This record gives sequence, structure tokens and C-alpha cells, in this order.
Amino acid sequence: MGYVEKNLITDEKVVYKTTYHWIIFLSLRSIFSLFIIPMIERATDEFAVTNKRIIIKTGLISRKIVEMNISKIETVNVRQSVIGRLFGYGALEFTGTGGTKETFVNISHPTEFKKRVQEIQH
Repeated sequence: MGYVEKNLITDEKVVYKTTYHWIIFLSLRSIFSLFIIPMIERATDEFAVTNKRIIIKTGLISRKIVEMNISKIETVNVRQSVIGRLFGYGALEFTGTGGTKETFVNISHPTEFKKRVQEIQH
């Protein structure tokens, strides 16, 4: 049970959950850290859509937690390169009603994440 499941509110259910794509292992940072850093990130960072909000938690020691109510999300953008489309990864960019933007890269199945947010919004 991760951060998301421990912090659900009354009548809230996880609709979709994803993590980083395996592509994060193909970088100099990964090689220099003997693949430890991407393994930790992939195991600890969480990206979830619930029936009430999106919850994103990154970091193990110092954390960044983004929670947005579904009703407060204006747009969810997906950016994918050709390689990203072929292998199923990309960047997610969330824009809230106050103009706040949050971007997360190398996310596995970003179009599915966006689709689930849109299904909950309507």
C-alpha cells in the first residue's frame, strides 16, 4: 500500500495508477548511479487518478506531492516524441484553474492517464 492508498478520502477510489516508463533506465544518470536512482524513483513515485482528484507523489526523502481536485483541472496535456509513442511513454502537463502548471516526464501510458481524467470530469 503506497501513499495514494493511505491518503484516500471518504468514498474515494483509485481509477488509474501508473509510474515511470522503463526508458528512465536508459540515461547517463542511470548508468552512473548503477541503476539505483531510477529503481528507487520507479518504486516510490506514484501517479494516480481517483474518482475525485489526481494525486502525484515524487521523491523518497524529500517529497513533492501534487493533489488537484478533478473539478479544478482545466487541461491535461500529453507530449510524446515519435519514440515515446512507439514505446508508450511521454510527459503529462496539468493546468489548474488558478493557472498553476505541473509537468511530469517519462510517464508510462500518459494518454491513458489523460483519458481517465477526462472520463471522471464528464
